Amino acid sequence: MAAVGSAMAPQGGILVLAGALSALAAILHLAIIIGGPAWYRFFGAGEGMARRAERGALRPTLITLLIAFILAIWAAYAFSGAGLVPPLPLLRLGLVTIAAIYLLRGSYLFWLLLAKPKAVTPFWVWSSVIVLIYGVAYALGAWRVWPRL
Repeated sequence: MAAVGSAMAPQGGILVLAGALSALAAILHLAIIIGGPAWYRFFGAGEGMARRAERGALRPTLITLLIAFILAIWAAYAFSGAGLVPPLPLLRLGLVTIAAIYLLRGSYLFWLLLAKPKAVTPFWVWSSVIVLIYGVAYALGAWRVWPRL
């Protein structure tokens, strides 16, 4: 396995970065659960989620755990594409889909700016920029390793 990873490093480096970003986002979501209502508010989950968390409702925790789980799977796909872990099922489709989801979510800011400029908050700006970077990393990384996948 180490030989695979080292042989893929020049082309797979962007996917390693993409995977690290998704893994970081997954860890951050777990930290939000631990941080509680103030963290839900700070990270833009919305007042409803924060209030539910204050009341001890299970829903915010379950939703945030699901997001963390999905992000961890996305990190695994990036690491697989980079050759750090064995190939995962439907690797090409997975990488393209993940890139598309991140890019679509990031580009939502542009639609919001055009359609509802008053709805644009700092959360929408910085979160959109962040996920656009993630999407570009997945797309560029997948493109670079595509021939060997």
